[in-house]
Amino acid sequence: MSMVSEFKAFIARGNVLDLAVAVIIAAAFGKIVTALVDGIIMPIVGMVMGGVDFSQLFVSLDGNDYANLAAAQEAAAPVITYGAFIQTIIDFLLIAFVIFMIIKAYNRMIKKEEAAPAPPAEEILLLREIRDSLKRPGV
Repeated sequence: MSMVSEFKAFIARGNVLDLAVAVIIAAAFGKIVTALVDGIIMPIVGMVMGGVDFSQLFVSLDGNDYANLAAAQEAAAPVITYGAFIQTIIDFLLIAFVIFMIIKAYNRMIKKEEAAPAPPAEEILLLREIRDSLKRPGV
């Protein structure tokens, strides 16, 4: 089989298309969660922690003091932006929690479908009718 035909067969499989759709949806979902964390959760967490703006938390590696992160970046100072790291961790935890809840709901739905007994086959119903008619007295 030639390389082109193998590639065509690979692309034509449904799994590849499902994976592509999942990646696109995950990227969009990641943006939604980032907006949620940056715009809603982190300001609340910062307020609870005494007005801390996590996006401005940094350590300057050159030993100088800067008023804020923008001033340090303007001076081209090497900085460790641990506030951004904290926000990224919260992003990850939220995404992981939502995925956990989706999988939990999916597994619950699958278990309900599996637990429901299948209706008996037509032959079983006929055999039951015959058995019941033979059990009746006087027939």
